[in-house]
Amino acid sequence: MTERVSRSGSAGTDRTPLERLEAARERFAQARREIDERGDEAVVDAAEAYRDATDLLDRYVDRATGTGRENFRAYLELEGKFDALVTGLSDDLKGREAFSNALDALDKRRLSESDFERAREALEPARQYSSLLEERDAAREALAEARKAASRRLRELDDEIAERERLLELATVDLGAPVERLRDPIETYDEAIRDAFREYCLEASAREVFSLLERSRWYPFVGYERPPEDLRQFVFERPAGEYTIPELLEYAGYSRSKLDHYVEDADELKRTVATQQTYLEGIDAEALTIAWPPDQAGVLRRRTREYQPFVARVADEETVAALREVCELTYDSEFDRLQTAAQAVDRLTAAERERLRDGRVEDELEALRAERDRLEDALEVDDPI
Repeated sequence: MTERVSRSGSAGTDRTPLERLEAARERFAQARREIDERGDEAVVDAAEAYRDATDLLDRYVDRATGTGRENFRAYLELEGKFDALVTGLSDDLKGREAFSNALDALDKRRLSESDFERAREALEPARQYSSLLEERDAAREALAEARKAASRRLRELDDEIAERERLLELATVDLGAPVERLRDPIETYDEAIRDAFREYCLEASAREVFSLLERSRWYPFVGYERPPEDLRQFVFERPAGEYTIPELLEYAGYSRSKLDHYVEDADELKRTVATQQTYLEGIDAEALTIAWPPDQAGVLRRRTREYQPFVARVADEETVAALREVCELTYDSEFDRLQTAAQAVDRLTAAERERLRDGRVEDELEALRAERDRLEDALEVDDPI
């Protein structure tokens, strides 16, 4: 019996969630059948008697062995309790003879550990009933875990199916469309605004830059992070806010005595600027660039319009014109086709394109949907666990 339980509990890790669920369901059904064949109540009674008997042996094995007075007293307690246990068993209890044989093994004036071993060996025929209940409990737990694993796999399948469906949708796009008609103007603008913003930060005071960042709160598409409050107060309220951001970062690295020659609030500058160095170094033009692939026409049009006052503030007319050219792209009759192609080209890897060409994606989708259907059917079964 022990060997069979061990094999059942080691369901192969190579099995699919559906196979594990089916195996766990069969294991639980088998465990229940074996108990039903012997009678559920009869098995429970025999198992409880076996556990009570072995519990007595475990509790007294150390106390009742030996030659001392306390050992003899413990032996008498054990003999009395074990005799009461056996006497109280019904005549039709399964494995009853094993309990009587165990009592006989303890019927001695003095007990040794070997006597306890013989008592346990005598109880062995009754152990199967306890093992039956243990196996049923273990099988029930395994079935519950298998159902959870199958449910997790079902969620994974939904994601995998959605991914294949996305790939198939992209496969209908004209991947050879001249997307450079969109890319070239966008790259030209992005390069220009990055250069312009670097120059702007080298020349404008930190206070002026912070005013620009504060203004972005009213423009959803201009994603600048607002300055930390302590740094904001320092820049707007202290004379050092008239310095550029690169200058503040440089001064924060000066010694206290050297910094006294440049600013009035040296201690506060070092404390505030040094602790916010990462934020200051991260202020750049990225919030004003156009991501590739571009948004849909309406979104890109609104984005460029929100960028315009910021770009005009930090860059020259040539850069503003480059942004305006990007906006004008959205009115081109070919924009939607090119934008969709750009999205597809960006999102499809070389491996995905190969799988689309040779039909593997369709095959994968069909297999995933079939697996999902089988799992859904299996999980609809109401297991009595």
